[in-house]
Amino acid sequence: MGALRYHRSEPMLTIDPTSSTPPYEQIRIQIADLVRDGELVPGTRLPTVRRLAGDLGLAPNTVARSYRELERDEIIQTRGRHGSYIAMHGTSNQRHAQAAAQAYVLRLVELGIGMDEGLEYVRAAFQSR
Repeated sequence: MGALRYHRSEPMLTIDPTSSTPPYEQIRIQIADLVRDGELVPGTRLPTVRRLAGDLGLAPNTVARSYRELERDEIIQTRGRHGSYIAMHGTSNQRHAQAAAQAYVLRLVELGIGMDEGLEYVRAAFQSR
């Protein structure tokens, strides 16, 4: 079976066809581990069920089951036609901060500003308080 490489340095998901663990569970475990390790951060958009299934050589229902289980565990959030995303987690304040950070990053991308420059603006804003 295949592997999926996300954009640039993002993590890879793989399926081991010889494993006794079902493929849907392999996907669920890998995504949960990537979230726990901070490699997939809140607000990260996941591939569509069809795309991930195609990339991994699996049936769409297999990936859909993984996504349902991840959503049940509040690791991801599905927003209908808008896709599935890594869910915000933590305290209410942390979730609000994560949402604000995601909005900030989206706006920087629209403006053509990269991460390093964006982080400089955040540092300057904190220092000016």
